[in-house]
Amino acid sequence: MIGKLLGNRYEILEQLGGGGMALVWKGKDTFLNRLVTVKVLRPEYASDQDFVRRFRREAQAVASLSHPNIVSIYDVGQENESHYLVMEYVDGESLKELIRREAPLSPARVIQLGRQIAEALEHAHENSIIHRDVKPHNILITRSGRAKLTDFGIAQASASTLTHTDTIVGSVHYISPEQAKGEPAGPKSDIYALGVVLYEMLTGKVPYQADGAIGVALKHIQEQPLSLREINPAVPEDLEKVVLRAMDKLPERRHKSARALGEDLVSISEETKNMVPYDQEDEQTRVLPSPSLIKEEARAKAAGTTENPAMRKQMKPAAWGMLALLVVLLIGGALFALNSYLNVAEAEVPPVVGMKREEAERLLRERGFNVTINERFDEKEEKGVVIHQDPGAHEVVKKTRIILLVVSKGPDLVEVPDVTGRSFDESKLTLENEGFQVEAPEQVYSKDIEADKVAEQKPAGKTKAPRGSRIKLYISKGPEPQVQQVPNLVGLTQEAARAELGKVGLELGDVLSQAESFDYLSGQIIAQQPGAGEEAEQGTKVDIILSKGPGPAAKDVSVRITVPNDGQTHEVKIETEDVRGKYYPYIRTHQPGDNVAESIRLYGKGKVRVYIDGHPVDEKDV
Repeated sequence: MIGKLLGNRYEILEQLGGGGMALVWKGKDTFLNRLVTVKVLRPEYASDQDFVRRFRREAQAVASLSHPNIVSIYDVGQENESHYLVMEYVDGESLKELIRREAPLSPARVIQLGRQIAEALEHAHENSIIHRDVKPHNILITRSGRAKLTDFGIAQASASTLTHTDTIVGSVHYISPEQAKGEPAGPKSDIYALGVVLYEMLTGKVPYQADGAIGVALKHIQEQPLSLREINPAVPEDLEKVVLRAMDKLPERRHKSARALGEDLVSISEETKNMVPYDQEDEQTRVLPSPSLIKEEARAKAAGTTENPAMRKQMKPAAWGMLALLVVLLIGGALFALNSYLNVAEAEVPPVVGMKREEAERLLRERGFNVTINERFDEKEEKGVVIHQDPGAHEVVKKTRIILLVVSKGPDLVEVPDVTGRSFDESKLTLENEGFQVEAPEQVYSKDIEADKVAEQKPAGKTKAPRGSRIKLYISKGPEPQVQQVPNLVGLTQEAARAELGKVGLELGDVLSQAESFDYLSGQIIAQQPGAGEEAEQGTKVDIILSKGPGPAAKDVSVRITVPNDGQTHEVKIETEDVRGKYYPYIRTHQPGDNVAESIRLYGKGKVRVYIDGHPVDEKDV
């Protein structure tokens, strides 16, 4: 892709990253001579009309926006099967990278960035556009500290007629409760997501963590976040109230607009300051008996406490006898049942944790116990092994007691995405979205994978691994450099040395110093490090020391030649070799029988050689 020209205008320079739908490249607008960001839909989705429609929706959404805190979109196009967007290039980093490096951020900085993001959302909402995926990854921070909202890839114009599906769109750690329930997102959903971003900036962590995406979504719906001030006591109380109001479970209790949230960050409103935290239990429906039932129950109790004389008069002796017999039978039955219960044999519960399920059941039933089984995933024990029992081992209980066994289903294995060939940031995001943890990467040499891309992963892609397990990524440093012998640079100029080093893949380094020399002219190399003949990896820089003169004294040498008198012309060439290297101060064509006399200058010790038609005819040392 690098070097490709899209639309006969946008040259692809390097890859910046990528998301679920598209790869992001740094490019150059060859018409306007400016850097741009080019987002190219992944090839596997180019044939999917739904993805193409969502991809183009981003262009339509952002094209209608013009705000200093929103990344501008310049162009949209298609090159063969590649659909692409051309956007403003932001020289900086994502807010997520800033949080990872510096969190918790100072309250003053959080207020500054939060207000800018709120202003960007307000502008989008005024144009009937809901972002629906506000998160630190989609907020870029320029080198001057300005926040810019980007990636409206799943934005939805609220006035459109797009059908809402049961697919929850958005990053689960920043999703609003209403989105988690599958309800359509609105402006208040963006406000909630911004509240989560503010929470993360102030504490360095997202408010809800769970084993999987569904668990996190449920916590957004059911649980209250931990107090910011418990995590970071430096957070002002008023600022905490603003953030928690933005994150309220009920949309109607949140700020009425993104602008109101931005204003609240600067100066808290009385409404926010006096708002009582939402207690979900107060909203639970309680079923109470109706007033008529309560009255009837009261009358029944009153009737039970008042003896009816008429009825007493109607009771006959036979009836009294039957009643007495019934009471005796009931008492006897109760005593029998109590005796049966109290006199049930007891036994000690054997330890079965670590046994196979079949073996544990057999042992317990042999001791007279009944058994019930529950199963759950477990990362440590293989499938079918008992991981918990209740009652515990060695407890003495009645044999009628049911023993609960929890049996391992083994690790919750899921397929590991194959991220080889992708950038580290894109790979980390892909793996974390699947519930894996990513360890700090290591760098390795690779002859097949270009530098700064994932060369290897453990476990390998498309294999099964326990959900939540750790993935190790190895980043390519490019091909392993070859070891070369350092050439002799003494006596060469810097340009000549650079050319000589380039032949073996080495580079000219720094000029360490200049020293007086009577053997070499000014500007010539008199020493080097590493030295000539030493071994060094390709790419190694060789540092040098230069002569600052005066160098060796000049000498003039007289050269006399007689051209053969054979009726033919001949080329006469004089070669000198001294501290400067080899030179040819004299090259001419002469008539037969000519006598040539030349004065040749050398510096220091050297040689003079004479050639006629390329054949040596004389040599002298000087």
